This record gives sequence, structure tokens and C-alpha cells, in this order.
Amino acid sequence: MKFTLSWLKDHLDTDATLDSIVETLTLVGLEVEGVEDPGAKLKGYVIAQVVEAKPHPNADRLQVLTVEAGNGPLQVVCGAPNARAGLKGVFSPPGTYIPGKGITLQVGSIRGVESFGMMCSEAELEISDNHDGIIELPADAPVGVAYAEWAGLDDPVIDVAVTPNRADALGVHGIARDLAAAELGKLKDRTPKQVAGKFPCPVGVTLDFAGGDSLCPAFALRLVRGVKNGPSPDWLQARLRAIGLRPINALVDITNFMTFDRGRPLHVFDAAKVKGNLVVRRARAGESLLALDGKTYALDNTMCVIADDTGVESLAGIMGGEVSGCSDTTTDVLIESALWNELNIAQTGRKLGLNSDARYRFERGVDPAFCLPGLELATQLVLDFCGGEPSELVVAGKVPDADRVIQFPVAEVKRLTGVELKPIRIANILRSLGFHVVGQGDTVKVAVPSWRADVEGKADLVEEVVRILGLDNVPAVPFPRGPEARRPVLTTLQLRTRRAKRTLAARGMAEAVTWSFVSKPEAETFGGGKPELALANPIAADLSDMRPSLIPGLLGSAQRNADRGYPDAALFEVGQVFAGDRPQDQSVAAAGIRRGLAGGAGLGRHWTGSAAPGVFDAKADALAVLAACGAPMGSLIIEAGGPAWCHPGRSGTIKLGPNVFGWFGEMHPKVLETLEVDGPVAAFEVILDKIPEPKARPTRAKPLLELSAFQPVVRDFAFVVDKAVKAGDLVRAAQSVDKKLITEVGVFDVYEGPGLGEGKKSVAVAVTLQPREKTLTDAEIEAVAGKILAEVTKKTGATLRG
Repeated sequence: MKFTLSWLKDHLDTDATLDSIVETLTLVGLEVEGVEDPGAKLKGYVIAQVVEAKPHPNADRLQVLTVEAGNGPLQVVCGAPNARAGLKGVFSPPGTYIPGKGITLQVGSIRGVESFGMMCSEAELEISDNHDGIIELPADAPVGVAYAEWAGLDDPVIDVAVTPNRADALGVHGIARDLAAAELGKLKDRTPKQVAGKFPCPVGVTLDFAGGDSLCPAFALRLVRGVKNGPSPDWLQARLRAIGLRPINALVDITNFMTFDRGRPLHVFDAAKVKGNLVVRRARAGESLLALDGKTYALDNTMCVIADDTGVESLAGIMGGEVSGCSDTTTDVLIESALWNELNIAQTGRKLGLNSDARYRFERGVDPAFCLPGLELATQLVLDFCGGEPSELVVAGKVPDADRVIQFPVAEVKRLTGVELKPIRIANILRSLGFHVVGQGDTVKVAVPSWRADVEGKADLVEEVVRILGLDNVPAVPFPRGPEARRPVLTTLQLRTRRAKRTLAARGMAEAVTWSFVSKPEAETFGGGKPELALANPIAADLSDMRPSLIPGLLGSAQRNADRGYPDAALFEVGQVFAGDRPQDQSVAAAGIRRGLAGGAGLGRHWTGSAAPGVFDAKADALAVLAACGAPMGSLIIEAGGPAWCHPGRSGTIKLGPNVFGWFGEMHPKVLETLEVDGPVAAFEVILDKIPEPKARPTRAKPLLELSAFQPVVRDFAFVVDKAVKAGDLVRAAQSVDKKLITEVGVFDVYEGPGLGEGKKSVAVAVTLQPREKTLTDAEIEAVAGKILAEVTKKTGATLRG
């Protein structure tokens, strides 16, 4: 929401500085995003008078001017047709920047004659599009004075961010009300006066929503005949330009002014182009509208329109039609002010992809009580700028009663914020915002004004009091500490999310944040694509379904990096994935991919040798995440083979009993080809929700670090087993012999070849024994080794290799 300082002062009587206004706006909840100084680009421009104008000796269309700008006469070469002696205009000395041309002016020679500056047109100063001649100023314009200051073009433009609930702050009047409540000035009474109609309005209005909910509670209309449309006043054009709008003509500029001045969008029809009476109804199948933006929109019966006897004239609450738009030849005008269904306006705008300042306000909710006063104010502006004779009002429907009364215990302010205020102070703050407060006891009645539809209960009133009082006046109070230790603030899933991110970042991977939506082919490739997960209104054709996996987004990001010369990518993401439309079908996953030379040992090429990341890099990443998130690592089972999108011989699945925690492996070449991604790519994905909750401990303190004072013993075993036997089964069998004494079992060699027999392989493991009470004797070590051999033989059919 943009407005100028002078515009604000039309509604607020204040002597406050710009800095104070900006600071106060932020304190009352209207955060200032920026302040523009339009006079900065016109710095150096001064008012000057042409003393003499002579023909250029070497050019027929140029003149040599003698210009007085306050510091003595200067010679200027000018080609403007209106340049003449005695004219006062805007002079640009050498060194000034010309915004309309994007150049910095220098002393130059034009056809052999030196020029020490430039007399400027409005287009060159970006005041308007007029470039037919230099600016002509009144005879009383003071020579030598800064032009921006004299013309009022140094008016600061303030840009505030308005939250969706504060529809009242989408008009300058509403913002001024907040500043007045914060004691930065006095709100000016600018209540519109009723305009007396001179004759009955010849155009009638009907609300036709038979068989359905009304999308228009009230619709007011008035005809003004005999208007003379043309340019709006300079002050109005300047304000519209300052906030980024292009002045068109007086009638259109008035509606734009009303939208930003009072937050009340209106529409004007050229009455000569409206055939018959107006009907507000739902659009019909096959109807379309050529809107004022020059585009044609196909309509359906969910949309509300304003139509005449020939068809649709306007898309209600969003944009008017070009056919009935006002032009310089308009002599009779219909002014419309209406109330619309907020939800329907938002749905229509999204469906058509059509944004406008009117839609922005109507979908947030405008002040219903200002519907008719807004029409009166707009009528008066039309009469002031264009003349004419107004008709009586025609009103269809009824303005709804927006009165709401809240029983407000004043002690709620202290209870919710810790701020102690006297009841009279609380009442005065609410009254300054337009609330009506009745009563003097512990509980008062508060009537909510019509423009504050967001205030519904006691907590909302407390918020109003505190934001005007200032959040910097809320005391910092520590949480009360009871006899018990405070519980952790973060949930288990939040902690796992943080730990997963830190772990993967520490492994040399970069975090990516991708869309939660993927294309339907991508969703189907990764086990999704269900009808209930298709978006009703996707933002793009290739973002049509909720993602069943994080991998498609990461693959796309890696390929885009590769296309731009960065082929070595190690990316991860922790985010939500969707298996259905129920709450329990939504999970938090951690996933990562490695591509190019981004292996677990480091990124890029190295003289010691580099290899593309493979299945074991992805496995290490997955297990690191699970370990960091507290998964029972000793009980996990890794099965060969992953989901369908993985390489069948280079992937694995991580399980705990029947529960699948995730998968890892190289991506299937056909999947990469379908997604147009260059491979090979190693990837993993684990579901953090499926990790069992940690067992409750009597204390949050970490257990004591237990280090043994005795030397560990390592014994190697080489077992001959069938090729079908998994090394993991062999390792688990060895670990189960004595979980307290055996601290680690690791595979260090696998051999298949001559000397073992058909269908056999040799798996060599290193078993680490860590005594804790005494040094192991040879006999005790041999006894443990015998148990290991017996247990492995029993569970896997292995024999000790000779």
C-alpha cells in the first residue's frame, strides 16, 4: 500500500516528521517496507527563464537560447518548437541525470555551437508522456528555485505492508486513523456529504440469484449527465503517478483515487453504451468479457457479473468491460458502488488469473457501511472535476448490519500481555480507533466499527490496545519456573528435522528447498499420482500433483546445475511428502542425491583419484541420518533391492521388522531418462516419522562416558558360505554371541573364485572384543571365538575357511 506524505496529511493533522511517522507506522503493525524520495531524481533542476532566442547558424530546427537560471546567463542549444524569449521552464545544468533519457548531461557542442545545459520536457523528467515541447511554467515561477520543491514533486512516498486481516488499512484514511490513535496527530473529519439528486435514475438494477446464494448483498447506482471528461487535476495525477498508477482521464482517475484514499473500489460505465437496465447475476456458460486490460476472459456460472440487455458489461468486483468503458467523449456516466461476496471474488480472480486493486480489497472485505457514502463522495468528485447533473440513487439489496458487541473484561489486557493500564486509558485507545465503549466496571461493552471485520473477540481487542500502546512498552517477563524442570519446547520430529539437516550438511551436502508439487508423470514414477493428490488449481502445468517423494525435485535441481556448468552436485532436502489426502498420509522425509564427482569423500576431482558416487555413498548418508535421529542402529535390517525407481542390483531397503524406514541406491537409468536427467545418480530417502520414539529417561542429563582401561582384542574370521547368504546375516549372528563384550563386527573382505567350490563365497570379518573388568586370557578369547563360530555356523551354515 503506497501513499504520499501530503496525501496522508489530507486526513491527519500533524506536525510529525517523516521519520516519526515511519517509526510509528511500524510500531502499530503497519510495517514500512520503504520510503521513496521522488525529488532525488530531479535534484539539480531549477526554474529558468529564456532571455533571448536566436536561430542556430547551422541548423534550421534548432535555436540558441540565452537562459537565466539564477547564476548568470548561459548558452543552451534547444530544438523545442515552443522555445521563445520570456518563457519560464525547467533547466538542467551539466552533471544532472536525465531520467527520461537515462543519461548524465555534459557540456556539448551541437552543430558547432556549445550548449551548457538543457531546457527539459515533461517526458524527459518522467512527469508525463508529453515530449512535444519544453515545460512552460507560470509567469510568477521564481527563477533559480529548485523545480521539484516549487512544483511539489519532492513529496515522499511511503510503502507499508498490510497484513490480510487489516482491510481497513488499504486506504489512506484508515492508516491516518491508526496514527491518530497513536497520538501522532488528529484525524480530520472528512465524512462525505449527501448529494441531492435532481431527477430519477433512468437505469434500474436487479439482483438475480434465484436458486442460489446471493453474491451481491447491495448494489447502488447513480447517473450523472452532462459531464465533460478530460484530464484530472494536476494534484490527483501527481498522486496516482507517485504510487505507480498511470492517469487516464478524470472519471477513471476518480475511481482509482477512491480505491486508495478510502479503500472503496467503484466502477463507472459510459451510460450511452449501456443498453437497458443492469442485472447482477451469475455468468452463463459460453459468455465472455473483453476486460479493460484488453484481454478476453471465458466465464462460467461460478462467477458474478454485471450485465445489461446485450450481455456482460463488467466482472463484478474485479474489472470492468472495455465496451462500456469511459472515454474523452463520455457525456453521461453511471457510477456504481456495491458489496460483493469476498470468497467468490477471490475464487473468480484465481480461476481467471486476473488481479486488480479492486479484487485485492474486495476479497479481504471492504467497509459495508461506506458503500453508499463512498458513492456520494465519488459523485461529488465527478461534479467538481467534470461538472454535470446527478440523479437520485438506485439501491438494490440492502447494506448488511455489521454491528457486533463484545463483552470485554478490561483485566484481559493485564492477563494476556502483562501490561497494567487504567480502564479509562484502555477505553480511550479503543475509542480513538472507532470502537464504541460503554460501561465503567470490570467488564465493558465494546461495539466494533463496520470497517473492522477482523475483530471478533476479547483477544482481538487486547491486540488493538497493545499495538497502539506500542509493543516496546510490553514488559519482558520470564516464564514462571515451578518445582519441576521445564519440558522441551521442540517436538521429537522438530529435533529430528534439525539433526538430519546438520548431519547431511556436515557430510558435504548442500540444502535445497524445492516445490511441494511435481508433474503427474514424475508423481507416478515415484509411486504417487493418485487422483486425490492432484491440485485443483495448479500454479503451472508441470506442478500439478503433491509430491510422493523429495527425489524428483532434487534431481531437477541437480540437472539445472549441470546444465549451467556445475555437474558435481550433492544436494539434500528435509520436507514433507504425501501418500494420500489424510493427515496420517503426510510424512517428513530426509532425502539426498549425489551426482558427478560429489562422492562421500569430497566434491570434485583429486589427484588421488575420484569416482562417481555409488550405492555405498547413498547408504552411508542414509545411515548417518538415521543414527543422528536416534534410530536403533543395531536392530536395523538392510535388504537388497529398493523401490522400482532404483537400479535393481545397486540399491537397498532399510527396515526394522516389517516397518520400512527408507531406501538407498543408484537411480534406475530408465527413470533418469524419463526425467531427462544425466546419470549416474546415487540417492536415498528416509521417513523420519517412522523412527520409534526414544525411551523415556529419568533424567535429561547425558549418561556418563564409559571408557574401558583394558586393551581391546581384534580377531579375524574367514567364513565360507553359500553365495545366497547375506553378509549382514553373518554379522548379526556374530554380534549376538555377547553384545556386552563384542563392540564391533565389520566385513573387510569378500572373495569368490577358485578353491572355494561351486556356489560358495568367502566373507572375512573382524570382531572387536572390549573387556571392561579385566584383561582377557587366551583361553577366554578362544572360548568366545568358539561361540562365534558355532553361532555363525548355526544361523548361516558357514564353515571356517582353512
